[in-house]
Amino acid sequence: MNKKIVIIGGGFGGLSAAKTFKNKNVDVTLVNKTNYHLFQPLLYQVATASLSPSDIASPIRSILRNQQNVKVILDEVIEINKENSYINLKSEGHISFDYLIIAVGAKHSYFGHDEWEKFAPGLKTLNDALNIRERVLSSFEKAEITEDLLEREKYLNFVIVGGGPTGVEMAGAIAEIARDTLVKDFRNIDSKNTKIQLIEGQERLLMAYDNKLSEYTRTTLEKMGVKVRAKTVVTEINENGIKIGDEFISSNNVIWAAGNKAAPVLKTLNIELDNSGRVIVDSDLSIPLYPNIFVIGDAANAKDNSGVLLPGLAPVATQAGKYVANLIIKDQNKEQRKAFKYFDKGTMATIGRAKAVVKIGGFEFTGFFAWLTWTFVHIMFLVSFRSKVIVMLQWLWLYISNQRNSRLIVKENIDIEQKTLN
Repeated sequence: MNKKIVIIGGGFGGLSAAKTFKNKNVDVTLVNKTNYHLFQPLLYQVATASLSPSDIASPIRSILRNQQNVKVILDEVIEINKENSYINLKSEGHISFDYLIIAVGAKHSYFGHDEWEKFAPGLKTLNDALNIRERVLSSFEKAEITEDLLEREKYLNFVIVGGGPTGVEMAGAIAEIARDTLVKDFRNIDSKNTKIQLIEGQERLLMAYDNKLSEYTRTTLEKMGVKVRAKTVVTEINENGIKIGDEFISSNNVIWAAGNKAAPVLKTLNIELDNSGRVIVDSDLSIPLYPNIFVIGDAANAKDNSGVLLPGLAPVATQAGKYVANLIIKDQNKEQRKAFKYFDKGTMATIGRAKAVVKIGGFEFTGFFAWLTWTFVHIMFLVSFRSKVIVMLQWLWLYISNQRNSRLIVKENIDIEQKTLN
């Protein structure tokens, strides 16, 4: 009888594991909250109107349609019973397993201030991206029709909290929208007057990168009109804006990019978690005392041979998914397993049009060539051929024209004050 394998999560890790089981004598059930695989590194491009949701998301059933040994279930796991080897679903069903792969990803963390979320949305899902896109575009529309100068300033103030890759990419993209894309579209406002601030609590941007790349990122953003504020801590966020120390910034657009925490379902394992809620796994990515349960990707606190925590990147999750699947296929005892070793293919972040930073091995480079490298790598990581072609053409058009084709406000009510301007 074939082994029953359950995979929780259809992200990079879960999908990589599922693909590795192709043509193997196992029965796989993949459970995911959405019916699509999302390319999260490009979510900010949906949020800033460069790409459409379908450009970075593909139906999981379509991706796995040729794997007859894989069943896909659209549901949410609410409990993991490790002792009796089954999971409980939100739909009140349950699924038993011989092996379990947990690849549930992460959500944004507000460091104990969850009440800030409704005023400062994060960027982890397509809904998050579309919500931010609506807010950004609606703010320019509201600024256009208001005659109150203070109110107009509020709509044209953008504050991004968090100086990691997501924060840097969001700040750069919004700067390009204001200073390039929209500059000829409005009559009562000058979009170049938009103020963009990037807030980082630590001493510099992109702390995972070397000082040279961090400094290049800071100076490049500042040339684009972004005010970078390092060693700055947020003390309050409300419907009127954001407070930094004793300074209050009136803003309708506060975007959160400053931290992650693991999915709550991991707590049901009743094992040790780190401060971010991730499972502290063994060297083979299994949990202590349960060699048939693995945790990978953003849900895992996994370390390399030097004891350094592995980053929450797509390549880490992808390699971990393949590694764990091969362990299961070999059906090895825990003592026989070789430790997971991550092959670091480099890190990179884009700042704007033809501007990026890249670190691969001992090599570091910036500017146009770095941007081309970032572009090529991200296109290659997209799952479907259609997405690869569409995204490449969209980026080519954006590079040539500075125009973003997804600038649509689709909410029925955007709370714009109805005024007729003479």
